[in-house]
Amino acid sequence: MPGPTIDSVQPDASTPGPLFAIGGAEAKLRRRTVLRSFLEAAGGEQARIAVIPSASALGDEVVDVYRAVFTSLGAAEVINVRPESRAEAHDQKLVDALDSATGVFMTGGNQLKLSSHITGTPVGAAIEAAHLRGAVVGGTSAGASILAEHMIAFGGSGSTPKQRMSQLAVGLGLVRGVVIDQHFQQRNRYGRLMSIVAQSPALLGLGVDEDTAAVITADQRLRVVGRGSVVLIDGSQVVSNSHSAHRTAPLLFSGAQLHLLPAGAEFDLNSRQLIQVVTELPPGEAEEVAAAEADLRQLAREIAAEGVSPSHYARRVRRRTKSS
Repeated sequence: MPGPTIDSVQPDASTPGPLFAIGGAEAKLRRRTVLRSFLEAAGGEQARIAVIPSASALGDEVVDVYRAVFTSLGAAEVINVRPESRAEAHDQKLVDALDSATGVFMTGGNQLKLSSHITGTPVGAAIEAAHLRGAVVGGTSAGASILAEHMIAFGGSGSTPKQRMSQLAVGLGLVRGVVIDQHFQQRNRYGRLMSIVAQSPALLGLGVDEDTAAVITADQRLRVVGRGSVVLIDGSQVVSNSHSAHRTAPLLFSGAQLHLLPAGAEFDLNSRQLIQVVTELPPGEAEEVAAAEADLRQLAREIAAEGVSPSHYARRVRRRTKSS
């Protein structure tokens, strides 16, 4: 039975799956918080992960790395879906391989290569179909940028926005109204994201640090997972001279709203407002907090017991001593 064509992908009764925009360099050996969260969203031990390494210049070893990580975390199956050209992205075998995937993961590399090979092809349509039927779709570095409708193809680094600092290409369009940048703090990409927002204020700029994921759900809630932060630049009220600045001149960029969200923060992309912040503690600290809470509960019992008769309180203390 033929897979989806470019024009045939339509939403069904399912809820679209979450999107994972990972900022690159996600931990693969120790804590693996981001990749573990991706696997859990894909079904845990029942997960069937399709890895798309088309952006990478490496060979099958890049898939071998992710196969080893996801398998060690409990995935049932990890498969390689690698179109090396637009012609190969029409291969029905690759389309069929995506039809039963519970998770689609796009690796890092050259984002223009990923865009030129996949967008507007049956493989690209199959990725969208997987998302619409509830599969988790995500990517790291270049694989994060292509999730948006408008993708950063390339650009310079630096904290000052400048004219012609970056260039956009077409992405998969799984998240709209947002442009995604990655390796954000590590490669100082504030300027190029601000330059895009200055030129297209309707777009919400989203920058993701390394070993960090912006997880976007069907109701357009964004949640931050991982070690770093996510930066959001809202240019709804921005004042800019991007329409008149020449060549590579610094841009006027005034009145934008900036949000810096650590792990545990949630943000509404529709209203562009912070929802809540839930502080995530490292495992060791979590154990210490649990122990402290147990001590406080015991102290509360001791305080409450002060109002009873001495003989009754003495019996309670003896029972507790014997049980310990």
